[in-house]
Amino acid sequence: MFERPRSGERALLVRIGLGAAVVPAELAEFEALALSAGALPVGTVTGSRSRPDPRFFVGSGKAEELKTRAIEAGAELILIDHALSPSQERNLEKLTERRVLDRSGLILDIFAQRARSHEGKLQVELAQLKHLSTRLVRGWTHLERQKGGIGLRGPGETQLESDRRLISNRIRTLNRRLERLALQRATGRQTRKEVPIPSAALVGYTNAGKSTLFNVLTGATSYAADQLFATLDPTVRRLKLPHAPEIVLADTVGFIRALPHELVAAFRSTLLEAREADLHLHVIDAADPERSERIEQVNEVLASIGADHIPQLEIYNKVDLLGEAPHLERDEAGLVSRVWLSAATGAGLELLRDALAERFGARLARVVLHLFPRHGRARAELFRRGAVLSETTAEDGGWDVEVELAERDLKDLCRREGLAVPVAAVGAPCLGEGGFLQSRPAAAPSP
Repeated sequence: MFERPRSGERALLVRIGLGAAVVPAELAEFEALALSAGALPVGTVTGSRSRPDPRFFVGSGKAEELKTRAIEAGAELILIDHALSPSQERNLEKLTERRVLDRSGLILDIFAQRARSHEGKLQVELAQLKHLSTRLVRGWTHLERQKGGIGLRGPGETQLESDRRLISNRIRTLNRRLERLALQRATGRQTRKEVPIPSAALVGYTNAGKSTLFNVLTGATSYAADQLFATLDPTVRRLKLPHAPEIVLADTVGFIRALPHELVAAFRSTLLEAREADLHLHVIDAADPERSERIEQVNEVLASIGADHIPQLEIYNKVDLLGEAPHLERDEAGLVSRVWLSAATGAGLELLRDALAERFGARLARVVLHLFPRHGRARAELFRRGAVLSETTAEDGGWDVEVELAERDLKDLCRREGLAVPVAAVGAPCLGEGGFLQSRPAAAPSP
């Protein structure tokens, strides 16, 4: 096989319009992908065909042109912005005497460079092996190896069969490890469900600014850069909202046009954070002239993982590049449907926080609960929720606990303790019946 040089590779970029002319924006995106992988583009070849050529994809004449252009530009690598079959990739490599990589292989290479977590590395390796398993025939010149010893003479196992067996064994091992990690994630989600906290997931096209927005909202330090797939590993943080309970916010991997099926399958467990969220924050690059197409492509990926039924709040990021002021848009029902902001400058972030508080629609009740010693379970739950503001020991051996909790959650707590009095306003008392739980309103917080 062709060995990869240690330094950056000089690459010839190829984009063929099938049934139409080449779209400049798609060619620019492919060049950005090549740069993200560490390649050095030294030339571009475009063309159009009604349908792919079975042998070379680009046609025999265009394949000869690729060979000539690669020699003239000193290209070590030919990148094709299409999904090639193994035979097409192999035929092009043989003709051009250069390594050929299709779009799927290029994106897999970028993911391999960017994965940081143990789970992310396993997912990328699994996707790479599945992609490689159909391309093992290229580059091999030896056919078989002999086994020695009495009774063992014969053709033996071919190198190709050996490689396929090794890859198959490794794929099974990776699947088992990812299943265990998926179980751990499921356990974590189940734990969060036991203490119900609303969740939102940032989704969107790659390089729309999801990680930058996530960092400024939560104070996290996720890697963010002006490049495609700057970060892959999901991050989950709690987000405090004004006059509403806190929520869980998840940052997920960015999507892209023609995302390889191997990656969608491998990252399915990671994308569960998006599939099980209560709300999607669809981050859109407001300055992208192709933003309508980007929105459609993101929605297609969400549909492929079964997450297209989850409500969306569209966030148009980078309004500073348009010279527009941050603002909100509402739908016919009066709900906030779009937020225009700039994560880089911080303009409009307060609008997003208010929109989230309005979307999740829960008011906070602040009361002092008097818990008797027999109410240890309720006290433990309040601490587990992080709802306790202060606590003092009462003379009867119980506790006076000042809590701040969503009205609906406080109402559920009262009901489980034998109470039937709903909480109707912030600061309203939760009065007990039958001596189970006695409470009084907390002092109004200072402005």
